Amino acid sequence: MTVPQPRRQPDGADWFGTAAEALPDDVDDSVLIGRIWDPAGDGPSPVTVRDGEVIDLSQRFPTVRDICELPDPAATVAGLDGPRLGEFGEILANTAAVTRDHSRPWLLAPVDLQALKAAGVTFAVSLIERVIEERARGDLALAADIRQRMLADIGADLDSLTPGSAEADRLKSLLVAEGIWSQYLEVGIGPDAEIFTKGQVLSAVGTAVPVGVLAASTWNNPEPEVTLIIQSSGRIVGATLGNDVNLRDVEGRSALLLPLAKDNNASCALGPLIRLFDERFDLERVRELEVSLDIRGVDGFHLEAVSEMTRMSRDPAELVRQLIGPHHRYPDGAALMLGTMFAPTQDRDRPGEGFTHKIDDVVRIGCPALGTLVNRVRHAQECEPWQFGVRDLMGNLVRRGLL
Repeated sequence: MTVPQPRRQPDGADWFGTAAEALPDDVDDSVLIGRIWDPAGDGPSPVTVRDGEVIDLSQRFPTVRDICELPDPAATVAGLDGPRLGEFGEILANTAAVTRDHSRPWLLAPVDLQALKAAGVTFAVSLIERVIEERARGDLALAADIRQRMLADIGADLDSLTPGSAEADRLKSLLVAEGIWSQYLEVGIGPDAEIFTKGQVLSAVGTAVPVGVLAASTWNNPEPEVTLIIQSSGRIVGATLGNDVNLRDVEGRSALLLPLAKDNNASCALGPLIRLFDERFDLERVRELEVSLDIRGVDGFHLEAVSEMTRMSRDPAELVRQLIGPHHRYPDGAALMLGTMFAPTQDRDRPGEGFTHKIDDVVRIGCPALGTLVNRVRHAQECEPWQFGVRDLMGNLVRRGLL
């Protein structure tokens, strides 16, 4: 198969970071899997990273989905060996290269056949910002005034409120009486979570490549999130990092435009790798993670923020139960973004207008246990087009004798 050439990327050899930054701080105690494009097979291969080397697992497992469906994925992968494809740092650098060497491997998003799902309004801070978006109807200038009035009316400290509880129901009644109820407050404190399709299977991008926002959008931002990797049974087997790129002006016009706000070319970034659950890393660790966000623009703008998973209003396991169960099955499993508390209000250009992306912003999303996902912002129309779908994958695996 002919792979499209990557679109032009900005100069700067180190914008994507280092191998040490991309990998977990305790990499020697981590069981990591991902995907690379293997020129030898003209297609994607599941890999593990061990001792700084990328090891091909495709002869045993044709897809990452197959690894994740194992009874004990971490124990199985830890005991596997395979052909060495190169140093992780070299493959990372080739992924980000302005002129990529197509004779050598490069990184892909670490999931393949899993459904790409996301949960919204799972932090109180982002809940309030969604209400502001709705009331501002996508008007960035109007949002500042609404924000001030909203916080005066309902307060910002909703962290201790359990969605669906009697206390949450009483707050809902109060807000309805005050005339400030919103569909975002419904999914923020009501019994049912907002879980939506972030993108189509195989459409996610990985680290060291562009993420996309629509050229027509004038108010948008990254959403740094922990992403759970879930078996078809509903069992959580690992985690990675994600950027749930969002067009705030589009969603603010109408919640029915959520697909347009969320699902565009290169608008879902995952990676760099999946860390599988074992005795050193499990859901309890995920519940305690702090995810950092760092945005740097060519205009000198710099923004830093942190999302503390302990401040989630819904437990990750509860979100998974609402996603997968007797009511809905995902035979190839799912990658579920857990939401973010990042609500960018820091002014970038003019006072009161808050934050929005500019082309060539470098976005770093990281935590010590999962590494760092790094992407540059592009217009979605200029990002490398998504052209390798499920039919292409199946055909490639058959030609390589892997199915």
